[in-house]
Amino acid sequence: MTHAHDFDFWLGEWDVFGPKGRQVGTSSITSMFAGQSGGMLHEHWHGAGGVEGRSINGYDEERGCWHQTWMDGTGGVLLLDGGLRDGAMVLEAPGQRITWTQLDDDPDGAEVRQVWESSEDGGATWTVAFDGRYRRR
Repeated sequence: MTHAHDFDFWLGEWDVFGPKGRQVGTSSITSMFAGQSGGMLHEHWHGAGGVEGRSINGYDEERGCWHQTWMDGTGGVLLLDGGLRDGAMVLEAPGQRITWTQLDDDPDGAEVRQVWESSEDGGATWTVAFDGRYRRR
């Protein structure tokens, strides 16, 4: 069974809001190589503060997991791997974890919550670095 389309719920044009309801950016998630069997997504993030970022997200059939490479205008780089866990996409690297959850209270699939956490003690405790709600435009 392939999981190449497990992340398709994130496709679209999004306005992104922080926990206090203030818009923190926009994001465009597009499918790459449409019509082919492999799942691959491209993200283009525009932060309200001017920082831009991009990610390439793809399903690695050989390893059986999703991979994300993220780079932004501040020099930030993340290399994450993972997959669906209890209905959410969870991608991780040592000391980093990002979870995308399609919200159940939105039957149209028009809202996705993204939580980015970091740990400095090997995963014993986690600190939220970003908690955003993607609302479909």
